[in-house]
Amino acid sequence: MNKDDLISIGTLARRTGTAVSAIRFYEEKGLLSALRTSGNQRRFLRSDIRRVSFILIAQKLGLGLAEIEAELSQLPQGRTPTVTDWQRISRSMRSAIDEKIKLLTRSRNQLDQCIGCGCLSLQKCQIYNKDDRMGGAGGKGPLLVLA
Repeated sequence: MNKDDLISIGTLARRTGTAVSAIRFYEEKGLLSALRTSGNQRRFLRSDIRRVSFILIAQKLGLGLAEIEAELSQLPQGRTPTVTDWQRISRSMRSAIDEKIKLLTRSRNQLDQCIGCGCLSLQKCQIYNKDDRMGGAGGKGPLLVLA
């Protein structure tokens, strides 16, 4: 590995638009790993710019840290991931994102049917929301079950 392949935490933060504290957090969570200089300063691979960018995109897509970690664990350590590496992760993520889209669509449709009707009646909403196990709890349960 060439010295030019390594960048400081500040450079990584600037290049990704991420706070230094966030990069430390990602490192603590195992999403990134830093090398240490003889003065104990963190140095990251230049390819970690893409890893941090991936983390930011995945978070915006609604993936949790555990899901992001699972995807990143498929990437090679110590070398820049190839297009093929990233395509494999993209295919893997697609199914998780599709499931989230289905859940959100179902939730939106239930909102339109139940809350959107304007009645807010437990009796009527129980008809629309047949899976509401709390409906018989005297109005103390949720009107809408999203999952």
